[in-house]
Amino acid sequence: MIARRSLLLLMLAACTGAPRRLDYDGPEVTEIRISKSDRRMALYSGAQRLRSYDIALGQNPQGHKLQRGDSRTPEGVYTIDRRNPNSAFHLSLGIDYPNAQDRALALAEGRDPGGDIFIHGHGTRRRQGDWTDGCVAVTNRQIEQIYAMVRDGTRVVITA
Repeated sequence: MIARRSLLLLMLAACTGAPRRLDYDGPEVTEIRISKSDRRMALYSGAQRLRSYDIALGQNPQGHKLQRGDSRTPEGVYTIDRRNPNSAFHLSLGIDYPNAQDRALALAEGRDPGGDIFIHGHGTRRRQGDWTDGCVAVTNRQIEQIYAMVRDGTRVVITA
């Protein structure tokens, strides 16, 4: 009975697109580098590139994120500060935007810097081009790998 229930739960998870929980026992990911102009993200351990991925960005990708709702992906140095295993976009890793510099810039211009910038999957449907509200998107299968490899506290460098 227990084996049957486990099999049923696995089948339901496969049908609903539930995220796979992958294990990773390779080198520690010490930095994520995101090149907005190249639409590429790479995971590094020191100077060694471990993996790289094609990405989608915010719908208005050029320039640094200035305020809530501008659909831009920020530029600068950030940190992975949280993870969401129940994301609407399959899985997600939170980036600590806005940082102190972003908040100061927004305050000086009387703007709300926004927040909730993530690296995440596509969710329930495949999308083309730049479609996020400022996040960095990869495929669902890729975010499963990234989610397993990256720890909270990992440095994120986002360049134009």
